[in-house]
Amino acid sequence: MADGIAPSRTIPELLSDAAARDPDGIWLRTDDGSLTFGGARTQVAATAAALHALGVRRGDLVMTTARTTPPYLICWLALACLGAVTVPVNPRSAPAELAGLVHQTQPRAIITDAGLASLVADADVAGLPELGVLDAGELTLGWPGAASAGPAAGELPSAGVSPSDLAILIPTSGTTGRSKLVMQTHRAYVLAGEGFPYWMGLDATDRLMTSLPLFHINAPAYSVMGSLACGAGLILLPRFSASTFLDSARRHGATEFNAIGAMLEILMRQPARAVDADTLLRLCYAGPAPARERQLEMERRFGLRIIVGYAMSESPYGLIWPHGTLPYETLGSLRQHPRLGVINEGRVIDGEGRDLPPGETGELLLRNPVITPGYYGMPEETAAAITPDGWLHTGDLVTVDTHGTYTFVSRKKEVLRRRGENLSPAEVEEALTSHPSVLECAVIGVPSELTEEEIKAFIVPAPATTVDFAVLRAHAGQLLAPYKVPRFWQLLDELPRTPTARVAKHRLPTERTSTEWDAEAAKRE
Repeated sequence: MADGIAPSRTIPELLSDAAARDPDGIWLRTDDGSLTFGGARTQVAATAAALHALGVRRGDLVMTTARTTPPYLICWLALACLGAVTVPVNPRSAPAELAGLVHQTQPRAIITDAGLASLVADADVAGLPELGVLDAGELTLGWPGAASAGPAAGELPSAGVSPSDLAILIPTSGTTGRSKLVMQTHRAYVLAGEGFPYWMGLDATDRLMTSLPLFHINAPAYSVMGSLACGAGLILLPRFSASTFLDSARRHGATEFNAIGAMLEILMRQPARAVDADTLLRLCYAGPAPARERQLEMERRFGLRIIVGYAMSESPYGLIWPHGTLPYETLGSLRQHPRLGVINEGRVIDGEGRDLPPGETGELLLRNPVITPGYYGMPEETAAAITPDGWLHTGDLVTVDTHGTYTFVSRKKEVLRRRGENLSPAEVEEALTSHPSVLECAVIGVPSELTEEEIKAFIVPAPATTVDFAVLRAHAGQLLAPYKVPRFWQLLDELPRTPTARVAKHRLPTERTSTEWDAEAAKRE
């Protein structure tokens, strides 16, 4: 079925079914209030009616400055009911970035809030959207004031939405002044939502907590859609705060949360407390995989089990640890649907497009019914990423064993060549972050005065620590071959991020700077 059309509901149908199944059950929880499944249906219906009255129609693009808060979630669901396409942008975008996305997508309206009014004003785009700038709080009748809406009122509008209709354009990183906008359908979100509880072992008794952005695919597809699909509760935190995260989980009775990037490591770097495991948390969905011993240490401290998965904006169906298995330091096996069975295929290919045998390193390709239709307005980029017969080039190098378990090696474009040898930045980064003074880091290739590349490491220090580059270089030398140890080192307060929370390595400086440390120069001195 991977290359066919999978039967599916739409996003509003998933919400409607959840409300019909348990209208009085509490779905959404925040520090400001809660909302039942039935109340959510009512509020989404009212917001959809307000948007329709303003002129929003099926197929319209509507931009949102998507904070992880109920008003923006309600607006997204309401737009989905109307068949409109949400373009969620990072609320921390620079005005120039927002202006570029507005000109790229020509949205019918921008939905924002009073706290971000200056961002939209500074972007100088007020005259472009036909329907103007709308307020998320006003559209959703206020929060939590509308949370008391009765569960029986307000059926969702019928706009003739189909599973293959676009639901969202996800902005990803772009290096040419234009962001790649990943087109994703109602089918992608619904099949991901139906799969997530199955992959994780969740049911209606669980409460899923997320602080991840609504402008990324993780929180909407897994936490939001997953909670609707299985009738679980949903806890929204407006942002990730390491110092209060476990307290929030304890206060709201969370049983599961999703983590990406360095979130787990940041939590581990917090001062340990006797109550760290005194929560109802039992599961964490995370990626990439920590080292085995570090993962076991995390699980012991927080009293939960970590399940590792791999996916991307272009395909919420990727890889995950199968039920009952503990394939540490791997990405797991191909995700499949609990009812439809095998819908997801994978291949590992060489540079000539030939399938590789188990154990050989090559690029991972995926094919399934939720692969993106492509990049909005970018046919050449779409053709480069997706083959005519539907295989998605992930850009990630992996190996697969005889049991179908995949292990990440590196990003395809990140393989560096130094002194006649290939090396993976991910391997170097893992070695560096094992040092207690390093919170997170990024490793890139920079121009060399000889040939090939030199290696540069950008280091974000752990809280209340001092980074000594000579000590850190010696630490790396104990774990890595000499040619893998970076020559250049530089401190940063934080790593640049793409709108989807990946490290934006293309924004790291490759030129020499006065603040970097050169190991070769230090040796000569």
